[in-house]
Amino acid sequence: MVVKVGIIAIQGAVSEHLDTVDRTIKSLGLKGTVVPVRRPPELDGIQALIIPGGESTTIAKLLHKFGLFEKIISRASAGMPIMGTCAGCILLAKEGDTQIAKTDTKLLSLMDMAVDRNAFGRQKESFERDIKVEGFKEPFHAVFIRAPAITKTWGKCKPLAHIDDKILVARQENLLALTFHPELTPDLRFHSLLVGMI
Repeated sequence: MVVKVGIIAIQGAVSEHLDTVDRTIKSLGLKGTVVPVRRPPELDGIQALIIPGGESTTIAKLLHKFGLFEKIISRASAGMPIMGTCAGCILLAKEGDTQIAKTDTKLLSLMDMAVDRNAFGRQKESFERDIKVEGFKEPFHAVFIRAPAITKTWGKCKPLAHIDDKILVARQENLLALTFHPELTPDLRFHSLLVGMI
């Protein structure tokens, strides 16, 4: 199987995801490419998409400006696997907190979940933690940078990892939301999960 994965490359942690997906494809013994996505035609040829961390309000505005917003919704609705990490997780949600509403951030509204944008505090409260993830045999070493939390899920959206009452990972069919940065670790399991959903 030849795979082609796209990374939304308008703001945020793009190069790290490009490198991690490249290593993931090789580790799975597949042929394929990973490409930056900045314009709508670049969405046409890909089989899976990552919306990276960064600044959620900025990414949302640029998705609209570059004509990507509605096209991502269309591709997701047609079954294309999408993984959102940190800010990308926020954008996948159907409900945001008051801070998101105050900045008038338009969410993609693809997943049956609500998010709290700065649930773990500001940049200085960034931290790392081993977390138990449903379906993984060993804990995943997660890097949280000004991280959001998923505060609730409903419908077909299922939580897969927690810290106390905060949800860290959720999956809804072809959509995967992570509140942390898996691309900042050598662990390829989440990127492998995404590629496996193609």
